[in-house]
Amino acid sequence: MKSRSRLVGSAFLLLLIVVTSISAQIRLPALFTDHLVLQQQSCVAVWGWAKPGETVAVTPSWPNAESVIGTADKTGKWRLQIRTPSAGGPYTISFKASNEITLKDVLIGEVWICSGQSNMEFSLARCENAEQAVAQADLPHIRMITVPHMVSPTPQIDFKGQWRSCTPEVAKSFSAVGYYFGRELLQSLPDTPIGLISSNFGGTTAEAWTRCEALESNPEFASILQVQADREKVMPQWLEQYEKDLKTWKAQAAQAQKEGKTPPRQPQKPTTYHKNSPSVLYNGMIAPLIPYGIRGVIWYQGESNYGRGIQYRSLFPALIANWRDDWERGEFPFLYVQIAPCHYSNKPEGPYRGLNGVGVAEVREAQLLSLSVPNTGMAVTTDIGNLTDVHPKNKLDVGKRLALWARAKTYGQKDMVYSGPLYDHMNIECGDKIRVYFTHTGSGLIARDGDLKEFTLAGKDRIFHPARAVIDDDTIVVSSPDVPHPVAVRFAFRNGPEPNFFNAEGLSASPFRSDNWPAETCKLAP
Repeated sequence: MKSRSRLVGSAFLLLLIVVTSISAQIRLPALFTDHLVLQQQSCVAVWGWAKPGETVAVTPSWPNAESVIGTADKTGKWRLQIRTPSAGGPYTISFKASNEITLKDVLIGEVWICSGQSNMEFSLARCENAEQAVAQADLPHIRMITVPHMVSPTPQIDFKGQWRSCTPEVAKSFSAVGYYFGRELLQSLPDTPIGLISSNFGGTTAEAWTRCEALESNPEFASILQVQADREKVMPQWLEQYEKDLKTWKAQAAQAQKEGKTPPRQPQKPTTYHKNSPSVLYNGMIAPLIPYGIRGVIWYQGESNYGRGIQYRSLFPALIANWRDDWERGEFPFLYVQIAPCHYSNKPEGPYRGLNGVGVAEVREAQLLSLSVPNTGMAVTTDIGNLTDVHPKNKLDVGKRLALWARAKTYGQKDMVYSGPLYDHMNIECGDKIRVYFTHTGSGLIARDGDLKEFTLAGKDRIFHPARAVIDDDTIVVSSPDVPHPVAVRFAFRNGPEPNFFNAEGLSASPFRSDNWPAETCKLAP
């Protein structure tokens, strides 16, 4: 027995040594795999894990690169900074401690995060002209990595994924908006590889993508946090009821099986956190990306904040500020899509019903107002939506319009019209009409397919009436016989408009209103 005990003890000790040896080896997060893209001409972070106190050396292969050396902290985490050259490659990067990992086929270029909800997640294989688009997606200088869905109450340090070269097989399941955006950059930035990080989750709210401390610091978001607090408070009761329901279901399922019948649906176990709980997607899908070197972010989200547009005026800028603070890379470009028109609600009652509701209009307005945040840009999609589908399939133009902002504002490509007309200000003229002024008029204002539509006027009674709008040079003059003394003008400020107002470059104008009246007091004349 003693001999056997010694043998077992020796085997355990050997296993412990092997496990310890394995755990002490240098490890890298999912962001550092073969085929990755690093942000060019930048000081970028590289990090991973090793044995506590172990020396780690990182050696890139590009010309004039020097090794950087650091030490793993007491938890085994290490982080170093390396200086990247201008666009090029492929290169290798060696990570050496007690073992050595060499990453191959490393490119230096432009790295963008593609994030948001389902319209950003929408794959290339599902978009318009998908078969042709997928077949043409053989672009090895675009590299892609996707973050899997992860709901977490605490910040995560890694995810499962790897960088892959853009092939039809890889691209078909990637974000269509992200792919088209990257393709436009590749075509307009010669010899510059593009890295795209897709981190999306359909049907999610902005607060789920925002760090908890950023939400807690603003009293406007107290109601968001209270909903979660209330959920946590009643969770014990829900779990108790679930156990009772589960017991009943098991008995019913067993009886149904005996009788050859279909059993009832099994009750679902309640969870403390779900995909729209505050901060859970920031924790699970954004935190593991920080502080990877990026140029900027493209964002397509807002549909799930429908009905809370006024709150979104503060929430969306808070998200942008949160990400910029945590990345510590300054006010990097944050380009986003103004949500497309759609009949979001078929309910006959409530302020967000049918075409007359302003719930979606207020989200679009919040997105328009967010252009006041430095280094942001907005792609308008009022002309490429689908009133019967929250997921319009034309993602090509969405990607192109985001890329126009990047090309003009981030990459300094001159003499480009990169936005549709945006409301600037208005003047009341002769007491009975309003003249509206715009920025981004391009080569001129146009009405596509007939007279301008979707303009309305209101007097002091705050009741809006359809109005006649006429282009006059780079302004629009709006009048209505039903509003002899107008004080406010609106354009496409409702749930599902199909406006036809563009600049000559074919970029659609953003919906707007000149007033700031509470939505519930702003009626549309029948």
